[in-house]
Amino acid sequence: MGSREAILDRLRRERREMDHPPAWRSQRAFEDLSQRFAESLEAAGGEVHRAANLEEALEQLEAILQQTGAQRVVVNGEPPLAQLDLAQRWPAYEWRRAGDAGDDLRAFCAGADVGVSGADVALAETGTLVLSSGPQQSRMVTLLPPLHLALLPASRLTTDLFTWVAQRQRDEPGGMPANVTLISGPSKTADIEQTLAVGVHGPKRLIVFLYGDG
Repeated sequence: MGSREAILDRLRRERREMDHPPAWRSQRAFEDLSQRFAESLEAAGGEVHRAANLEEALEQLEAILQQTGAQRVVVNGEPPLAQLDLAQRWPAYEWRRAGDAGDDLRAFCAGADVGVSGADVALAETGTLVLSSGPQQSRMVTLLPPLHLALLPASRLTTDLFTWVAQRQRDEPGGMPANVTLISGPSKTADIEQTLAVGVHGPKRLIVFLYGDG
């Protein structure tokens, strides 16, 4: 028996059954998740616009499109966007939805002025949006346009990353999606001299419309 087999044989003989540790319970507690999320995201260079409901959030979103002079807008298909026809609502803009048949999505995103998404969840501790990939949820929508707008219902706020992972494992035991993106503010990078540059590897501006959903 070689050394490798000897080690594996010893490990097998020493194997014993053990109980799994209990589910993670966050030690963090915030009196107001919305306030903490807004403070954390704004500290990271993002912006938070509050709205009473989805309709008010959409009005705020349109105001940003007008203010920035946007012309081409690409949209992901996750909730609440999956139930909205923004192209019919605002026909003045050129729209493209991820997952729809048509021109090359990458080329459209590269030339788009704005990318609009929802979010799986948002982490109050760090001001982070969590977005999954999928047929109608492309990373290019949130990475290539210079402006990223996100619609976020307050019910999707949770405390921190560990709490969200524990909740997902409990509610969706099938496992994580193929790709999960964590977004905390606009894209930032720094060189060896610690000179910060914004928007080099992604959007230079992130605006989250945080709205009440009952």
